[in-house]
Amino acid sequence: MHAARLRRGEDIARVRAEGVARNDKLFSLRALPTDRMTVRVAVTASRAVGGAVQRNRARRRVREAVRLALASRPEQRAGADLVVIVRPAALDAVAADVRGAVERQLATVLG
Repeated sequence: MHAARLRRGEDIARVRAEGVARNDKLFSLRALPTDRMTVRVAVTASRAVGGAVQRNRARRRVREAVRLALASRPEQRAGADLVVIVRPAALDAVAADVRGAVERQLATVLG
């Protein structure tokens, strides 16, 4: 499945307000189904995660886990908009744990 970045503030606000929430110790996920064939993803991290370097590292780790998880999924007919809010635990987690958590949460929201 093809993934793209969700960039517009209005779109992100809509997903946060109307989307289904799934929580994990590493991140919080909001998902809103769409009629597009792509999954659009926005990954955010608050200052609670750390300084700019730590926030960027945490976002990159989670974004890569999402990319790998979506690439390994079979083709789907409908897409979704996802907003992933990274938590501080994602910084110290093993990459395999991050990917496993992402795959579990995506399975619940994407089917």
